[in-house]
Amino acid sequence: TFRTQAGFGAYTEGWGLYAEYLATEIPGSYDDPYSDFGRLGNEILRAIRLVVDTGLHAKGWTEEEAVQYFMANSAAPESQVRSEVQRYLVLPGQVGMLKILELRARAKTELGADFDIRGFHDTVLGGGALPLVILERRIDDWIAAQKAG
Repeated sequence: TFRTQAGFGAYTEGWGLYAEYLATEIPGSYDDPYSDFGRLGNEILRAIRLVVDTGLHAKGWTEEEAVQYFMANSAAPESQVRSEVQRYLVLPGQVGMLKILELRARAKTELGADFDIRGFHDTVLGGGALPLVILERRIDDWIAAQKAG
């Protein structure tokens, strides 16, 4: 119960983005490219955020360097860009969706026809918001349990 109340940004943001991505796998969700346009535009902004987030927290970029990168790669107005960059400064960790997709691919590869998307989702959500390294361990344990039968 204690763990389910914690807030790990990479997990919570990652699950939200992953859930949004799942709609692309549901037939009829996006009937044509125009209906998917908004989601794709947001995905581009998230790709920019990944670069900016990494630049700020791993490469030592200044806030201004992050703003300049964002401005050069999006059509967002400067006021929005500055607000977003300031948010990233205090809330790092937009890599959660990529980790969840990586773990799902691993589970599908290892389990083949026995892969159960519902079981995978129950396992991802069942521990609450976890650090990604703990989530990975949880999924690895689930894969092993599925293999054991």
